[in-house]
Parts: sequence; structure tokens; C-alpha cells
Amino acid sequence: MAGGASVAVGLPLLEAMLNESGTALAGGGALPLRFLMYYWADGVNIERFEPTQTGATWSLSEQMAPLEPVKDYINLCTGLQNHCADQITHHEGMTVFNGYSFVYQGGLSTDAGGPTIDQVIADAIGDQTPVRSVQVRVSKRESTDGDGGTTVTAISHRGSPGNLTPQIPQANPVEVFNYLFGNFMPEVDDHSERTYVLDAVKEDVARLKMRLGTVDKQRLDAHLTSVNELQTKINAMPPSCVLPGAPTETNADVGGEEQITSVVEAHAQLIAYAFACDVTRVASFLFKKFVSSTIFDEINATNMHHSASHNGPEDINYRNGIVYIMERLAQTLQVLRNTEEVNGDNLLDSTIVYASTDCSTGNTHSINRQPIILAGHGRNYLAYPGIHYQATPWNGSHPNPNAAGNTSDVLLTCLQAFDPEASSIGGGAPQSNTPLTAVLA
Repeated sequence: MAGGASVAVGLPLLEAMLNESGTALAGGGALPLRFLMYYWADGVNIERFEPTQTGATWSLSEQMAPLEPVKDYINLCTGLQNHCADQITHHEGMTVFNGYSFVYQGGLSTDAGGPTIDQVIADAIGDQTPVRSVQVRVSKRESTDGDGGTTVTAISHRGSPGNLTPQIPQANPVEVFNYLFGNFMPEVDDHSERTYVLDAVKEDVARLKMRLGTVDKQRLDAHLTSVNELQTKINAMPPSCVLPGAPTETNADVGGEEQITSVVEAHAQLIAYAFACDVTRVASFLFKKFVSSTIFDEINATNMHHSASHNGPEDINYRNGIVYIMERLAQTLQVLRNTEEVNGDNLLDSTIVYASTDCSTGNTHSINRQPIILAGHGRNYLAYPGIHYQATPWNGSHPNPNAAGNTSDVLLTCLQAFDPEASSIGGGAPQSNTPLTAVLA
């Protein structure tokens, strides 16, 4: 696999190492940064979803309450405008993931207008990992209204406008496992190699102390203490990456009902393993397709979630369904948070999760005020604890909510974490060259 697990331990900064201006020299590559794109369908109830407070002192709303265990890792963006040039139903909402207007194919069929943010980021990362990206899907149900085109087929698209390849998501966790780990050889346990490096450092310290003044000797003594502590931690560590066992979950219906919670857990665990082992740094997560016949049987829903969205924002099945969706998102985020890396961080510390839906108000398919949830801080790139950024206060209208700014600004913000030189994203009316800096650390 790509990416080694060797440990490089140097000496502390000493007076002898400083330049004339007192600036210390530093080197070394950056630690891995990961990206997860997450999509759920059919919008939200703005009144129950958008928090009333903004800025750093905000509280989760009724429908976002399941995210409480990971709230510090959440930067919420509301009130933004999706600038897709055309609108037919849910299709235009997918511009929130790429910054391009769709390509109309007639009827209820469209193709994606440009590459999605996950694939642009995968391009920026290049060949640093064995697997470029992975795409997973939870609900297997399809459209009931005849919606078609690549906008429906996949949420992830690779290439350039006019030359795109949809990245088809895999619903079966066993197939995801084979795709990610079929040719994966876990690294050997390198505890002895890592502790050998530390022993060599201690020998260097002993030799160096004979040539230094009192102040630098004190610094070296303090450093030696930290080296001993690190050696103790390394001896207690598990191997750097352990191959997970193949999942038993196959995403098969039981009694005609989808086992959504179990499938989410299996997919989330596989993504976490792949991130931690540096098999891939990019993933996309399709919770359910828009206009699909998905019924949330686990909460005893009595009709399809899409149908419930058209019964109005206060329909009880719709309201409960949104909370259920947030529970599953929280489930995924908690798997990342509970996966520890060898440096003591968890995967939410090193990942940016971009989660959104295809509309704000489901029954009108409005693309005004589509919420965007950013989770994780990407190694202190995003604000932590997170904030609620609101582009403009809500006007109180469900059918015709107001909006300002550009949802693509958030896409550019994410891209610049991986490609600081990127100056724009998207094309046409939705294009952005102004990142949303309010959510930066």
C-alpha cells in the first residue's frame, strides 16, 4: 500500500539551530487529509432544521439534534443560493455537489454538468493512495417517477464537462470490502523499527550534550523525557494498520424491508478502515436517491420518504424521516470520530465531510437555502468548535424561501484544503471564485 508507517524523530529546536532572526527551520511532509461527500435526498423542514442562533454560540435544532455527540466538529452553512441555471425537479439540487448546471436530456432526465467536488479533490491528491476513491450507497430503491440520466445514476462524477464518467456507488458492503482491500497487504508490525529509531535518538542526545551549553542541555533533557514517553506509547500501540475482517452485511432485504442502520454501519466502518490505512483518502456516501421508493421501515414509516416530503413540511412521516436521516449521518460521523490514529487524533480531526441534500423544502423542490453540513476540521483547516454560518435570515416561507450568496463557495473552501492554489470551482452561473472564509479556523 502507499504511505509508510515509519517514525522520524528529530531533536528539539536548539539555539545552535536558529537563524539570525530567531526563526527555526522545519521540514517534513503533511499528514494525510481525507474527504467524504455525503448525500441525502428530499430536503428538510427549514423551520425545524435551521438553528435560530448563528456564529459560535449556536445550538442544534430539533431535526439536527442527533448530531449532538459530534457538534463541536460541525460547521453548518444555511441560507445560501444554489445558482443552477435550470430547474425541473430534484435534479438542479445536485449542483450543490459540483458547481455546474445540469445538462438537460429531455423529460425528467439530466446528466451532470461537471465533476463533483470529491473527484476534483481526488485529482488534487493524485496517486498518493492505492485506491483513488470509493463510492458507497445505502438504500437500493430506485426512482418511482421515471427520473433518469447520470444525475440520478450517481452522485460522484469524474472528468471534465462534456467528458464525464459517473462513479457508480456500490450498495453491498462485501463488494466495497473487496474493492478496497482485495489486493491490500497490511504492513508488518514495525514496533521494533520505531523503537530502534528512538534508541538511536537517545544515543545522539548523549553525544550532543557534551558539546552544548547549560540552556541547550536542559532542552535536551526535556526532549529525552518526551522520547522515553513516546517509546512507552509505541510499545503499547497496535500495529499501524490491521486488515479488517470481511463484513457479513450484504444489504439484503429482510422480510421486504431494508436494513438501513446495519448497512450504514458496515459502509462507515469500511470507509474508516480505508482512511486509517491510507488505502484511499476520498469517499462518497449516497444515503438514498432522490425520488426513490425508499421507506424508512425501522421507524415504522407508513409511506415513501419522497412521498412524505410532498405532503408538506409538517407531515409526521417527513419530519420523523429527517431526524432518522440525521441519526444515520451522526452514526457515520461517530464511526470516524471513534477511529483513532497512531498520533492520537481521530478521523474527524483529519477529515472534511461535506453533507447536503438536493433541495431545501421538499414539496416545492426549492434550491434556495439548501443546507450544507461540514463535519470534521481537516487538521485545523475548518473552525473547531464549529459555527453556524447563515448567509441571510430565513423569510419564514416554506414554498419560497429566500437565499443569498452561492453554495459553490463552500465547495471552493473544501477544495482549497487540498489544493491551496485552486482559484475557482464549477462553471457558468453556479461557478465560484470566492471561498466561504467564515468557516475557516
